Amino acid sequence: MTENTNAPVQEEQSLSELLQIRRDKLKELQDAGMDPFQQTKYSVTAHSQEIKDNFETMEGQTVSVAGRLMSKRGMGKAVFCDLQDAQGRIQLYVRIDELGEEPFARFKKVDIGDIVGVEGEAFRTKRGEISVKANKVTLLSKSLRPLPEKFHGLTDKETRYRQRYVDLMVNPEVKRNFVVRSRFIQFMRSYLDNMGYIEVETPVLNTIAGGAAARPFITHHNTLDIDMYMRIATELPLKRLIVGGMDRVYEIGRIFRNEGMDPKHNPEFTTVELYQAYTDFHGMMDIAEGILSGAAQSILGTYEVEWQGEKLNLAPGWRRLTMVDAVKEYAGVDFGAITDDAEAVAAAKAIGVELAETADKTWGNALYACFDQKVEEQLIQPTFITMYPVEVSPLTKRSPQDPRLTERFELFVCHSELANAYSELNDPIDQRSRFEKQLELRERGDEETEMLDEDFLTALEYGMPPTGGMGMGIDRCVMMLTNADTIRDVILFPTMKPLD
Repeated sequence: MTENTNAPVQEEQSLSELLQIRRDKLKELQDAGMDPFQQTKYSVTAHSQEIKDNFETMEGQTVSVAGRLMSKRGMGKAVFCDLQDAQGRIQLYVRIDELGEEPFARFKKVDIGDIVGVEGEAFRTKRGEISVKANKVTLLSKSLRPLPEKFHGLTDKETRYRQRYVDLMVNPEVKRNFVVRSRFIQFMRSYLDNMGYIEVETPVLNTIAGGAAARPFITHHNTLDIDMYMRIATELPLKRLIVGGMDRVYEIGRIFRNEGMDPKHNPEFTTVELYQAYTDFHGMMDIAEGILSGAAQSILGTYEVEWQGEKLNLAPGWRRLTMVDAVKEYAGVDFGAITDDAEAVAAAKAIGVELAETADKTWGNALYACFDQKVEEQLIQPTFITMYPVEVSPLTKRSPQDPRLTERFELFVCHSELANAYSELNDPIDQRSRFEKQLELRERGDEETEMLDEDFLTALEYGMPPTGGMGMGIDRCVMMLTNADTIRDVILFPTMKPLD
């Protein structure tokens, strides 16, 4: 078989012709004094799903609907169309004897993708489909580009993410993810507000990047002539507010980290961070579980969800496991029986775990490396992993029972981290020494470490009460609630490499 090397050229020419045809139709309308772009508003009295849900009372009533034409069938004296609005789709029935000869002739020239307003009667066809019988059609906006892949929708993922507006048009099921996202954030706000939390806003641009271990984006402020960092966390400003006496605060905000992109990471993402005076990380566990299990029940109507091929049970009562116990259970190494640093590093090496080159060869780093490399991937059902080594928790209060550990947890579901929380470190002397340790690591080449924030240390010296704090990744939580494979499916406009 001979390859048709002209196919792409023919396709390009075909698209070019379609674009020209649509522009010619627009010119014809404009010349006739019927420019659709002169329309400034349209009175909508009903939506597609509303008509279907309330058909018994709306049957025979005059309704006014508006939306995008997604299909046209029949070109004789009657045309059936599908109109898509904010709630879904509804069939239109357009007849020449209802519309009139001239308006019907104009309507036949309307293209799929055009936005129209339709006034007519809500009725049920002989086949039983709830529809609108049009008696007046108004062209509200001309689509100058044809919708992609008329019969198969937009399937190329790269194009879907780059042109989300088209994705939402032709793949209406995509909208569900973002409806769930919106409802999740609403639920979370309501949950925290009802607990007496105050929602606040903190700076996106900072002179120091702090509050997390990550590489920041750097920008320049022209007037001040200084480099500034886009925030990698909201932690330090929020804890300043705790010092100031705002005992319960939270912020839902965009975070920016100059790191890689994969199914779980996007350079800009959304978190909620919350801080509560006079509680600890156990209080934060209760809140994390309450938000996620409550949201599942409220939004989805069930605690049973599926994600990444696993069936999950989000009903309250999630497992809480110390990191030492988790490594013992899943990797077979009992760090609780090891006290010597060298012995701990050797135990890790015995199961194939090597510490990072920049990491000190300590018991805590060996424990964390074993968890990170051998345990995390095995955590499927919701599990709080608690008591992290102090080496990887520079802002966390030490455990009174074991100063090598901190009162910290991370929440794992389907081997994905959804939340991170601490009993916050409020000892300014200990905090300074840990910042200085982080600076040593930066000097050794580890860029993803904390910077020393003198103003934050000054705040701590005024006294911060015992505090529990937590950060939760909203994007990953929505991924779980929508069974999304990639973070790009729950971010409307994910970061994309520019096309050449």
